[in-house]
Amino acid sequence: MPRGPFVDYLPGIPIEAGIGDPPMSGLWSGLPDRRSLDDVNINGRTIFIPGATSGIGLALALALHDKGNTVIVGGRRTELLEQIAADHPDLGTFRIDTTDPDDITTTAKAVIAQWPDLDMLIPMAGIMRAEDWTRSGFAAGAQQVVETNLLGPIRLIDAFVDHLRSRSAATILTVSSGLAFAPLKVTPTYNATKAAIHLLSESIRLQLADTSIEVVELEPPSVATDLMPGQRESTFAMPLDEFIAEVIELLETQPDATEIQVERVKFLRYGEARGDYDQVVSVLNESDPH
Repeated sequence: MPRGPFVDYLPGIPIEAGIGDPPMSGLWSGLPDRRSLDDVNINGRTIFIPGATSGIGLALALALHDKGNTVIVGGRRTELLEQIAADHPDLGTFRIDTTDPDDITTTAKAVIAQWPDLDMLIPMAGIMRAEDWTRSGFAAGAQQVVETNLLGPIRLIDAFVDHLRSRSAATILTVSSGLAFAPLKVTPTYNATKAAIHLLSESIRLQLADTSIEVVELEPPSVATDLMPGQRESTFAMPLDEFIAEVIELLETQPDATEIQVERVKFLRYGEARGDYDQVVSVLNESDPH
C-alpha cells in the first residue's frame, strides 16, 4: 500500500503517511496475558451475533461459521431469520429486539440454555440516519439511534456477562466505526454513539482485565451495505467481501489486538495522531454521497 511518502487510504485520495499507520493498534501491553494463542483462535467458538440478519453482521456470521464456529444469528424481523435458516441451515437463529430491555433479558436466557458453550458475543445491531440539527424535530430519531447503537450493546453485555465470565475464555467483540474518530456531518448521533462504543470498549476492557473475558473492538470504515440509502453503490465504500476477508485475516493473525482495523479505516482512525485531522474531516465529508 505505501507509495513513496503517501498511503492511499481511500480510492484516489492520497494522505501523507505518518505515525498513525501501524499494522495494528490498541495493544494493551500492561494487561496480563491470560490466553494462549489457541484460546483466541476464531474456530471452535460458540458465537451469538444479535443484529446479523443483513450487511456486515450476516457476512461476518457466515465467515465465522466457515471457520468452524457455531454461530447464532439474532434479529428482530422474523421473515429474515426464516430466510437465513432456510439458506444456511447450519446457522442458529433467534428473534431478539435489541431496543427492548425485557426481550434482551428473556432471549439471553433462552440462547444460553440452548447453547451453554456460548463464549463470544458480538453486539452488531445498529442504525444510521441522516439528521438535520439546524432546526427542531431531530430528537425522536436521535433517541432511536442511541437506543439501538449504544443502549442495545450495553444491555446485551449486561445480559451475557455473567455467563461469559463462567467460561474459561470468552470474548466480547464490540462494533464501533471509523466515524467514532472523524465525524460525518449528516449523521451526528450515529457518530456520537460509535465514539461512545469506542470508549465503552476501552473502559470495560480495564474492568474485565482480571476475568476470562477479552474485549475487542471492530472499527469498520464505510462498507458497501444498505446501512444508509446509496451506500451499497458508493465508490467511497469498501466492498463487503473485501472487508470481511480482511477482518477474518486480522482476527486470525493478530490474536492480541484490541482494535480490529482494516487498512481503509486508518485514514479516519489516525487523523488526529498524524496531525491531518482537519483534512480527514474535509475529505470525508466532500466524498460522502448523502
